[in-house]
Amino acid sequence: MKLVRHEAFLFRFCTSALAIAVAANAGTALAQGAPAADVAQDTVSDNAAQEIIVTGFRASLQAALNDKRVETAAIDTIKAEDIGKFPDSNLAESMQRIPGVALARGDGGEGKNISVRGLGAQFTRVRINGMEGTAQTGSSDIYGAGNSGRSFDFNVFPTEIFSALTVRKTPSADVEEGSLGATVDLQAPRPFDNPKDFVLTATARGVYNEVSKDVDPRLSGLVSYKFGDSGFGILASGAYQKRHLREVGYSAVDILSANTNGLDPDGATGPLPVMPFCTPVGYAIQSPPTSATTGADALNCSAGNPRTSSTDAYNTIYNARRDDLPNTPGSGAFFPRIPRYMNSEQQQERIGGTLSLQYKPDDDTDISLDLLYSRFNVTRDDNYIEAISFARSASNQGQPMMSIRDVDLDPNGSVQYALLDGVDVRSEGLHSEFTSTFKQANLNFSHQFSDRLRISAKVGLNQSKWDDKVRMQYYMDALDTDNFSIDFRDGGSTPVLGFGFDVNDPASYLYGPTPGAGIVTGGFSLQGKPQTVTTDGLTAEFNADYELSDTFKLKFGGQYRRARQQTISTMYYAADTLTEALPAGTSLADLTTQITGLDKLWGNGAPASWASLDWQKLADTYDLFDSRTCEQCGAQNPLVREEEFSGFGMATFDLESAVGFGLRGDVGVRYVHTNQFSSGYISLANAASPTGLTGQYASVTRSYDDWLPSANIVIEPVQNLLLRLSAAKVMSRPELGVLAPTSGVNPVTRSGTINNPFLEPIRANTFDAALEWYFRPGSLLSAAFFYKDIKTYIQSVSSQIPFNQLGLPEALLAGSNTQPDELFTVTRPINTPGGKLKGVELNAQIPFNFLDGVFSHFGVLGNVTFVTSKIDYCLTSVAGVCTVTTRDDLVGLSKKTASGTLYYEDSKFSIRGTVNYRGPFIRGIPASPGSDIQGNASTIYVDASASYAINDSIKLIVEGTNLTDEQNRLYVDSTRQDTLFQTRVGRTFTFGVNARF
Repeated sequence: MKLVRHEAFLFRFCTSALAIAVAANAGTALAQGAPAADVAQDTVSDNAAQEIIVTGFRASLQAALNDKRVETAAIDTIKAEDIGKFPDSNLAESMQRIPGVALARGDGGEGKNISVRGLGAQFTRVRINGMEGTAQTGSSDIYGAGNSGRSFDFNVFPTEIFSALTVRKTPSADVEEGSLGATVDLQAPRPFDNPKDFVLTATARGVYNEVSKDVDPRLSGLVSYKFGDSGFGILASGAYQKRHLREVGYSAVDILSANTNGLDPDGATGPLPVMPFCTPVGYAIQSPPTSATTGADALNCSAGNPRTSSTDAYNTIYNARRDDLPNTPGSGAFFPRIPRYMNSEQQQERIGGTLSLQYKPDDDTDISLDLLYSRFNVTRDDNYIEAISFARSASNQGQPMMSIRDVDLDPNGSVQYALLDGVDVRSEGLHSEFTSTFKQANLNFSHQFSDRLRISAKVGLNQSKWDDKVRMQYYMDALDTDNFSIDFRDGGSTPVLGFGFDVNDPASYLYGPTPGAGIVTGGFSLQGKPQTVTTDGLTAEFNADYELSDTFKLKFGGQYRRARQQTISTMYYAADTLTEALPAGTSLADLTTQITGLDKLWGNGAPASWASLDWQKLADTYDLFDSRTCEQCGAQNPLVREEEFSGFGMATFDLESAVGFGLRGDVGVRYVHTNQFSSGYISLANAASPTGLTGQYASVTRSYDDWLPSANIVIEPVQNLLLRLSAAKVMSRPELGVLAPTSGVNPVTRSGTINNPFLEPIRANTFDAALEWYFRPGSLLSAAFFYKDIKTYIQSVSSQIPFNQLGLPEALLAGSNTQPDELFTVTRPINTPGGKLKGVELNAQIPFNFLDGVFSHFGVLGNVTFVTSKIDYCLTSVAGVCTVTTRDDLVGLSKKTASGTLYYEDSKFSIRGTVNYRGPFIRGIPASPGSDIQGNASTIYVDASASYAINDSIKLIVEGTNLTDEQNRLYVDSTRQDTLFQTRVGRTFTFGVNARF
């Protein structure tokens, strides 16, 4: 039903946009009798056009459209409605209005990062005040997805400290390399951006969410002052937000075949298959082949503790086999790995500010010093009530120890209902505290030395630091509970879970070390934290523009960039991480708290409350954070340093006077030389080490060169109709983290994971064509085609490779009796063949100023993007050669995205509503055995905002996001689409006031 709803939305959206376009064209005739100011053609070539004074949201749209029109490259811009007032509450959410941009949401449904034209966040470069930057939030979302690489997390920054963002979709030689999808420019305001000498503006908001039930503050302010005729100005801005987020829902963690954790009966010989669950006492398997050793003793779940099972239920699982595994019972029956209800709460604090000192004594000289600071501080608590047995093997008293009494599978093998005994239930928590800090300073210089020569230069430093201070997992277990149930039979996408006992009672659980053989009843893990990831950047560049004539201009320049990323992990002494029994006189009731409210906030059978350990009480009881850390244990501090030396030459031309119609563009080439140094330690087991680990140092130095030609041409055969053509070679470098030569190789089992410092960049040839019709002031209808031939891709692949071809020191084999030429099974990122990506963007921007009366204050924005791409994914390889492949969509690519905005604005009142659709996309490939992909279902988000100007200085603001209470759903397998995660974040409402003087 949801897919049908989404397709219907797209159809309505497209047909409505077409109808609006026809009406707008016809409306031109209706406007012939209107005042000249209303019908003046606001074009670059028409210098005689009468000036139109427009303010507010419509003014920002018109200014952005003017920027788009004059550029030779394909760009889209969002500008502040006024200095200090960005039109949206989140940068990433703003970009949803741009054609081809799809939003990825993080915790609380807040926009986190973007993909452009089907290419994920790692392929999008972000520049802040003209300097490349990274913003990282580590493992910060509820799905466990982290970012310590090149991807940019927009939620690190308060929106209020920026005045414009620009998405550059086609490259030009004067824009540095590194983007496969787009280059996003974020610009903070400067004092001379506003004609007034003095500006003071402040905004105060209260933010309420219906799930968290809290009202949180959001404050921002800006002051700008120009010192008379001195040419000197200063601008400072600041923003502060404190927010409580709550996200509730269901998680399966993974979807596994029922046989994954199966048990081989004692003494079994021949092809007797693995058994997925406890079998009935005395029941002998008849098919496939029987064995004389499959008597009651072998089939009991555990010696002396036989369980009863339904023969019919067991046969249902036993006979659920995939065609390619005819002798493996249960391989076609799929169960959640850890079915659970989840509750995630966060306390966020976001602080940001800018300071700009600008000296502009005349139109020829512009010198500025721009400083920017942002800090994003998060305290997060996740809690789960879950059936842990489904994730455990027989050796850990897991799935094969459960007795299945009843079961129902759908035709694809997905469980619809199951009733089980002997299930271990866990109350689990995860407490984490992290801070993401970004700071930047850059000095800019520009001077017009003559009528023909302009010189500009820039030097800047920035640093992004992700500091994961605490990450503590803790849990207590209830063992061998009966009457646990999973029930999907109401037709929903998430199940009703029944636990069969009082999950609210602390006395139902156990905590401590292993009182019985192979049984764990509770404990904690410090997850290898604290850890910091610091990325330092340096940029120095010089550019020159020389005007040969009115027709031709030369641009040339050079740039030096350096990026240095280091990860520093602080480990605990092994003795300090052991689970101890509860102290004498202490009960679980003394160390627990209650998780409440999911029965009302989520429903779907969630308990009204369940008992959970309190992380702080547990930490205090055992002095877990008593500075007993070993900063050098294991020597796990990888470093990656990149240096780029680049130069470009480019010619721009405008041949309108020579050919009689608009013809302009640029053609050039960029050369870049990259030096890469990476170092790290390869982990080895070492019983003598305090942490049980030691390491072997390794380093790699390499370099590579790229020549990147590009051309952009704009043809205007008739006034207001533009044809854009672009072609270029582009490249995108691998994530920094995977370039460190670190490894977790085990020389005894000959297996492990390895990073790859020899990864080549992802390179592609691109072509773009667009037709743009600026049929009225502030209006646009456009269609664009884009094509990218991706020459190589980067994937993590499991391979069998001789050790001496891994690039690792042979000293790692000491004492293992393993020879250097023996095969190792390792998972590492490698370069694989790429594929082709192509798509179409349709875009409309239409103010209804051609109509009379109140209707003239309305307007619409709308866009639809269709993208297709096929990539060959390498699933397994031998000696670096793929042996098993599959072909599917690019990870992160939604084939269809759309956005529509309807707005009204007059001198006092402004209101707009926006609908954003993102089609389903792949999050990971391959998935667990028996499943092809991990996917994300389609979503539709509806937002709205309104403001009312009481007078020229005071404005009231109301905003609402996720007004339809949309829920994001992740799934496993393209056919079964078994739910992996589904959460609710609820609606958010904001009320505020803006003052401007």
